[in-house]
Amino acid sequence: MTMLDSNLKTQLKGYLERILQPVEIVASVDDSDKSREMLELLTDIESASGLIKIDVRRNDAEVKPSFALRRPGTESRVRFAGLPMGHEFTSLVLALLQTGGYPPKADPAAVEQIRNLDGDYHFETFVSLSCQSCPDVVQALNMIAVLNPKVRHTMIDGAVFQGEVERRQVMAVPAVFLNGQPFGQGRMELAEIVAKLDAGAAAREGARLRAKAPFDVLVVGGGPAGAAAAIYAARKGIRTGIAAERLGGQLLDTVGIENFISVKETQGHTLASGLEQHVTTYDVDVMNLQRAEALIPGALIEVKLIGGGALKARSVIIATGARWREINVPGEREYRNRGVAYCPHCDGPLFKGKRVAVVGGGNSGVEAAIDLAGLVSHVWLIEYDAQLRADAILKTKLQSLPNVTIITGAQTTEVTGDGERVNGLIYKDRQSGVLNTVELAGVFVQIGLVPNTDWLKGTVKLSTRGEVEVDARGQTSVPGVFAAGDCTVVPYKQIVIAVGEGAKASLSAFDHLIRSPLSAAA
Repeated sequence: MTMLDSNLKTQLKGYLERILQPVEIVASVDDSDKSREMLELLTDIESASGLIKIDVRRNDAEVKPSFALRRPGTESRVRFAGLPMGHEFTSLVLALLQTGGYPPKADPAAVEQIRNLDGDYHFETFVSLSCQSCPDVVQALNMIAVLNPKVRHTMIDGAVFQGEVERRQVMAVPAVFLNGQPFGQGRMELAEIVAKLDAGAAAREGARLRAKAPFDVLVVGGGPAGAAAAIYAARKGIRTGIAAERLGGQLLDTVGIENFISVKETQGHTLASGLEQHVTTYDVDVMNLQRAEALIPGALIEVKLIGGGALKARSVIIATGARWREINVPGEREYRNRGVAYCPHCDGPLFKGKRVAVVGGGNSGVEAAIDLAGLVSHVWLIEYDAQLRADAILKTKLQSLPNVTIITGAQTTEVTGDGERVNGLIYKDRQSGVLNTVELAGVFVQIGLVPNTDWLKGTVKLSTRGEVEVDARGQTSVPGVFAAGDCTVVPYKQIVIAVGEGAKASLSAFDHLIRSPLSAAA
């Protein structure tokens, strides 16, 4: 039997040719079907490289099915519990390469910082194979484990080890535990993880940012609008910086994209990677893991960052995007990641065979309900309006599913739980006023977006919805400060629109610079 098709085998063989040193795969198996499937995968991997050998163990104390990677004569530091297929197959290939001596793609300073970490770190990351955020976390922790002998990391497929998911009360992925205690939830990049382990990192980074020379254009935000703005500014040959929590923005939480003109179909993660590659083609100072906390106008505009950093620029483009809107009812925040979720693609597999609700009847809500219906036992879709607001084709598909109940004219009033996790949802019939309770295990909130503009209140003019008010050129109420994308009043929050608005704001910022006298401060 074989797990991989011929094309994937050929690709795998090409990648594994980069291995420099022998690698042992220590497989811990029992008589289950999952163990059989895992051995089929490992046999395919072994056949792709003469430097890889499998050591099968049936009576060891390790969790089964799982396998660890190591160099001969050394301890195993990277383990996969379950079958790392889907999005996690790339994590497996990279772990094989790095264990085999292929150097990881990381900044030399970051590599040195990782090697200097002191302590005993055993990480465990719970994932679902359909989660696009999980591989980034798994790959970062695997890299840390390969580089530092004091670190171990185990990827755990939550769908395979549901008993452990229940015991640890994992309700959203990726969920990271360090030495048995919760460490992090959701997407985390390498630098963010290392910063949490290295106590002095934040102060050093803040000092480094404050010491930077002023930019001609500083872009705040790294989504499609921010990336486009940075590219257009850099192409003018002026000093350009981009400060963002994560380059890619909401794209990193988006699955299928079919309306980005000239690209028939792609994935959010793929498009985000393309944006990053395009931005870094130019001379742009990319500062990741940075969140703005204040804007101070002046001859040189200052952007203060959470953590103590600060940057100055002759012009600023705000492109901080938006985040999922909350329903703001009792229980929502208390049970976030313990039954309340916002990404059905990431967290849906954790509710396999259970009962869930989706709050929101627009395209996002209906798509989520359709997606979840293939995994869970039953879906309730709760919509405030008297009818669903989704496209007709989506409504027709939803209405054809036997395990979906559609409730319109319903106001969600509370998410209930037992103190540990969600166990129900209460909604009010808007006509009769009657309260109804649905017993369930998960609530997926899909009611739109809220702009990330809290840090601008009192400085830049905002609309009643908190969106940055801009004119036709992207100019805000503050001279030299422009804005673009989902954080602005520009209607229709679409990727293609954000890209265009980012380019426009950047061109406007350049026009502002060439028409402004150069101040003594600048």
